[in-house]
Amino acid sequence: MNQRLIIRISQHSLSFSTPQESKVVFTPYAVKNSISMAANMREALRTLPLLDNVYDRATLLVDTPVLTIPTNLFQEDQQEMLYHHACTQQKPEVVMHYVLPDLNATLVFAIQKDLYQVVRDHFEHLRTIPANVPIWSHAYQKNFTGKAQKLFGYFHDQRLEVFAFGQNRFKFCNSFAVTQADDALYYLLSVWKQLGLEAREDELHLAGDMPERDTLIQKARTFIKRVLPSNPSGEFNRAQVTQITDMPYDLMLYYLKGL
Repeated sequence: MNQRLIIRISQHSLSFSTPQESKVVFTPYAVKNSISMAANMREALRTLPLLDNVYDRATLLVDTPVLTIPTNLFQEDQQEMLYHHACTQQKPEVVMHYVLPDLNATLVFAIQKDLYQVVRDHFEHLRTIPANVPIWSHAYQKNFTGKAQKLFGYFHDQRLEVFAFGQNRFKFCNSFAVTQADDALYYLLSVWKQLGLEAREDELHLAGDMPERDTLIQKARTFIKRVLPSNPSGEFNRAQVTQITDMPYDLMLYYLKGL
């Protein structure tokens, strides 16, 4: 019996993966846009061969807007009000939170109520976390290497997450809709300028599914000397999970670094 299943959900994608012996088995599901994500989830749970096995634990990685709150200011009874004030509510949602102790931050996020209920009905033990948590945790560790200040950009699901750290907390954290290199560069340079980073000394770290990757890196290097695109295969010694086609970088890091 397999013990653990990882489900990753975004607005337009759905995947299932599980560690088996010395490898990770990754199965993306072809989402049907004509039906709800909850209906897609029901169909996937019913038809995917990977899900014929019995799992006693599941982790749900949810790509969803996240509100970051300093942990010392967080009050659980206010999380729903604050989240809906900061993030537009489009459908009935379940609002929850996840604590990042190293960053003194509590992450407030939401998942569609009907989708969450489908998953809860299927798995007895379910853990739910924002999909960006593995990225933020890994980048925070990387932030301590060297003396240069660092700005991070992570591309996924046609979005760009831009973030930086300082004094053991988020110094900047925001998300932008991005499908073109020029738009991505505009947001990155705007944040770079806002944070007062140095073009010759500080570092821009880029990871994930970059639009027009080579063009973006080349143009970024005309403004910033040290642009460092990620290479998961090289960084993690060609680990098996880094060789899986189309696996999101945050999911790779979940397996490589753990949570």
